Amino acid sequence: MKRLFFILLLGISSFANAQSLVGGQNILKTNLSSDALNNYNLTFERSLSRFMSVSLSYRKMNKQKLPLKELAKQFIQNPAIDFDNFQIGNSAITAEARFYLGVSKMSGLYLAPYARMATFDLTVPLDYTYTPASPIPNVTLPAIPMHAQLDGTIRSTSYGVYTGMQFQLLTKLVLDLWIVGGHYGTSNGKLIFVAPNGTPALALTELKKTIDQTKTTPFNLTTSTTSNGIVTDTEGPWAGIRGLGVTIGFRF
Repeated sequence: MKRLFFILLLGISSFANAQSLVGGQNILKTNLSSDALNNYNLTFERSLSRFMSVSLSYRKMNKQKLPLKELAKQFIQNPAIDFDNFQIGNSAITAEARFYLGVSKMSGLYLAPYARMATFDLTVPLDYTYTPASPIPNVTLPAIPMHAQLDGTIRSTSYGVYTGMQFQLLTKLVLDLWIVGGHYGTSNGKLIFVAPNGTPALALTELKKTIDQTKTTPFNLTTSTTSNGIVTDTEGPWAGIRGLGVTIGFRF
């Protein structure tokens, strides 16, 4: 009986020591799937109780050529847009709460509602033509090829939920697998083209017509000419999928 009690006591002590080694109320981690796409990120997670934690994430992708170009063409339809030189960058802050269904802190299956504020920096090149006014009646001058580049920012605010599983791999190493989820919200932005000195007013008018032909359902574009260029305002819903992420972290 004494031996059994000693073994039980030793087992409890070993479990307590293991918990102490694993320990730590915080996890600092990065999403390897996102890093592979040059979308670098860092997340800090803090345990509040055995079943709940909160976290704050920041991500940043420097402006680069548009990934998934063919997919983008399905949502932004205008043959004048030069998708080969289309550029995009982004940054985002995400706050989330996690509710764990396992028996250990910050471990096991979880459900995570979140809010995200994101900024997307865009460079949109277009090629178009305009026909200058002829000084001679009944004579049409040849069309002149033109190039324009719209630069600007789109901002979005969205809310969502996703599910995943987090594992303790080693004493301080954590593996977090995002399974599936998504978010929905709103967006608005502004793209601006500053015309070089001497750009004819007719050229700006034709550029506005070219932009107005863009089909971006369900987003709305409103384009206007100014004294020195073009301004395009955008607004519409914003949705995204969050999942299939592989995140590695350090617990402390």
